[in-house]
Amino acid sequence: MRISALLSSLALAGAALALQPAPTAAAAGFVVSEAQFHQMFPNRNAFYTYSGLTAALGAYPGFANTGSDTVQKQEAAAFLANVAHETGGLVHVVEQNQANYPHYCDGSQPYGCPAGQAAYYGRGPIQLSWNFNYKAAGDALGLNLLDNPWLVQNDASVAWKTGLWYWNTQSGPGTMTGHNAMVDGAGFGQAIRSINGALECDGRNPAQVQSRVDTYQRFAQILGVSPGGNLSC
Repeated sequence: MRISALLSSLALAGAALALQPAPTAAAAGFVVSEAQFHQMFPNRNAFYTYSGLTAALGAYPGFANTGSDTVQKQEAAAFLANVAHETGGLVHVVEQNQANYPHYCDGSQPYGCPAGQAAYYGRGPIQLSWNFNYKAAGDALGLNLLDNPWLVQNDASVAWKTGLWYWNTQSGPGTMTGHNAMVDGAGFGQAIRSINGALECDGRNPAQVQSRVDTYQRFAQILGVSPGGNLSC
């Protein structure tokens, strides 16, 4: 092969490689492997892909990427355990009780419910619901979820991003985010409180709390890490 032809071939190969999307640093270093993900969710809905999850990690690069290796694995296990509880093991993409659907429109918000009175039902791994949460999550993620909430049930990466949005930025009925609960050492119990503390914590529904704790301990074992203390709320 002539030198010029060789150089031309190398240039084309380099261009082809440049076109391949590079994984984000967070995705490349995610503490949960695809095999471990499959072990955690053997009966999951095909919608909830591992690739959708890793594609969403770039939106919150601190997630499962802060502190020691132990803390990173504990946070990943804690998030995924709550996700498992909320979705029946990543089986449900949307809220199952359709009678609840019209209840999630807060008409007092100035932007109203442009997608419809019954459009803001629970979707995704943390079951995002209410028009104001779709608005806030969409604003944070650069997506128009207020007008198109169906994106959360049609795009796996968007669904995972909404779950990560809640985990990393919302304290809900708790005093801290799920992310801060795990990275600051408050423990898994405070992560439960941030997600559903008003209905489950302080003795309100101990069976539901125990279900979350059991799943977290199982996932921590899969990741080969101690679950730490303060598991209940």
